[in-house]
Amino acid sequence: MMAIIDFFDRGWRHSPQAVAYVCGGRSWTFGEAGRLSCRIAHALLRSGLAREAKAGVLSPNDARAWISVLGIWRAGLAWVPLNPTTPPADLRRVIDAFDCEVLFFPRSMAQVVAELAPSLPKVAHYVCLDGEAVGARSLEEWTARLPDTRPAVRYEMDDVVAISSTGGTTGAPKGVMNTHRSLSTCLAHLMMAFQYRGDEAIVDLAALPMTHASGVISLAATARGGTVVLLPRADPEAIVDAIERYRVTELFLAPTVVYRLMETPGLARRDLSCLRYLLYAAAPMSAEKLRRAIALFGPVMMECYGQVEAFAGVCFMRPEEHMADGRVAPDSRLASCGRPYPLVAVEIQDEEGRAVPAGRSGEICVRGDLVMKGYYAAPEKTAETIVDGWLHTGDIGHLDADGYLFITDRKKDMIISGGLNIYPSEIEQVIWAHPGVQDCAVIGVPHEDWGEAVTAVVEPNPGARIGAEELIAWCKQTLGSIRAPKLVEFVDSLPRSANGKVLKRTLRERYWAGRARQV
Repeated sequence: MMAIIDFFDRGWRHSPQAVAYVCGGRSWTFGEAGRLSCRIAHALLRSGLAREAKAGVLSPNDARAWISVLGIWRAGLAWVPLNPTTPPADLRRVIDAFDCEVLFFPRSMAQVVAELAPSLPKVAHYVCLDGEAVGARSLEEWTARLPDTRPAVRYEMDDVVAISSTGGTTGAPKGVMNTHRSLSTCLAHLMMAFQYRGDEAIVDLAALPMTHASGVISLAATARGGTVVLLPRADPEAIVDAIERYRVTELFLAPTVVYRLMETPGLARRDLSCLRYLLYAAAPMSAEKLRRAIALFGPVMMECYGQVEAFAGVCFMRPEEHMADGRVAPDSRLASCGRPYPLVAVEIQDEEGRAVPAGRSGEICVRGDLVMKGYYAAPEKTAETIVDGWLHTGDIGHLDADGYLFITDRKKDMIISGGLNIYPSEIEQVIWAHPGVQDCAVIGVPHEDWGEAVTAVVEPNPGARIGAEELIAWCKQTLGSIRAPKLVEFVDSLPRSANGKVLKRTLRERYWAGRARQV
C-alpha cells in the first residue's frame, strides 16, 4: 500500500515538467505544485502541529486549495473538506466538532471566515490562499523561505488522512475517518477502472467539488502524470467547452448533471471524441437517460458505487459492460451498478446479519481495506455501522447470478404504505423515462390511513407541458396502482447537494415537520 501523497509524487517523478493543474487561466507543473506542497508541509510542521492534526480547506475548486491538501497530507495531517456552499452555521459545527487547528481559505471566503472565527477557539492558524485577509497569513508569506523539498515524515497506513462530514444540518455531524490504507485502496480500484496505454495523454476534468469525490478521483490521473482541469462549478456549457479545449479524457459527474449536459444546445455538433470515460455516481441514473447518454457521448459511460465510508470504489460497471453484442445492453444490466472490484468483499445480509443467496434482497455490506477507520470521536456509531468487520451501508439491494450488484434503495428512503414496503428508486426509474421529465424524487408523506403516501416531486424538462394525472397514469401502466404516486408536485428545481445529489431529506422536512417518521 502507498501513502496518499505517494500518488501525487508518482506523477511528479514521472513528469516533473508536465502540467499537473489548470485553473482559471493559469497552470501549475508537477514541479511547481510539488514544491509548493512541500513548503506548505514545512509551514505546518513548523507550527508544531501533532501527527493527524486536523486542517480544514474551505474553498471552491482552486488549484492552490488542492495543493494545500497535498501539503496537509505531506505533513502527516488530516484534511477536513469544507464546501463553501454549506451554510455558515453548519460549517462552524463541522470545523469545531472535528477539532480543526488550521483553516485554509481564499479571499472570496474571507468575510464568512471572519464571521466564524470568534466561535472557533480551536483554530490557531488561518491561511489565505490568494492574498491578504484580516486575521490570516497569506499563503505566500506563510511559506516564504521554507524548504521546497519533501520533509522527513513517516506515514503509517492506518493514520487518518481525511475526515469528511456526512451531515451536520441538525445536531452533531458524523465525521468519516479515511486513512492512507482506505484511500490508497480506492485509488487502486480507480486506476484499474480507468485503463490507459502507457503513451496516452490523460486529462481529468474536475467539475464537481474537489472537497467531495472529485479531488480523490483526480489523483488516479495525477499518479500517471495526467493533467487535472478544475472548473469553478458544474456548468454544462463550461464542461463541454473544457472537454473540447483541453481534450479531456475522463470526468466524474452526478446523474443530474449528466441530464443537464445532454440538454446543452448544439451538443451534437461539438467534438467530444477525446472522451474515454464519463463516470457517473453519487445517485441512481435513469436507464432510459443512460441509453440516451450512450447515444450522445458514445460507449464511454462508467458507473461507480461507493460511499464516503467505503470511498468511491466498491463496484464499477465499465463502458464495455454497458454494451452487449455491439448494442446498448438491456435495462436488466443498465439497472445494476457493476461488480465488486478485487480489493473489497460485498455481501448481502438479512436483518439478523446472515448472508443471503443471489437474487435475494437485503442490506449491502462491505468488508476490506477500502472501509473507513470509523466515525470521528463516535465509537458507538462506529460499532453500530461496522459489525464483525462488515460495513453496513444502509443500502438495500441484491447480487445476481453473474455477480452484478443492484441497489433497490436506501433503508431510510423506503416508503411503508398500507403495511407494504415500497422502494422509491423503482418508481423514479419509470418517471425518469417520461419524455417531459428532467429529474424527480419519490418520497413518502404522512397519510392518516396508509401511514405514508407515495409522492413524486418532479422537475420538468424546460418548456415541457405535463400534468399530475398524466404522470400518475404513466406510472400505473408499469407499476400498478399500489406503487404509483398518489400525489405529484412540480418544482422548478429540486434541492441538491454541492455534488448534485437530490436532497430527499429536505423535501421530506416540510411534510414531516412535528411528526416522527418510522423508517
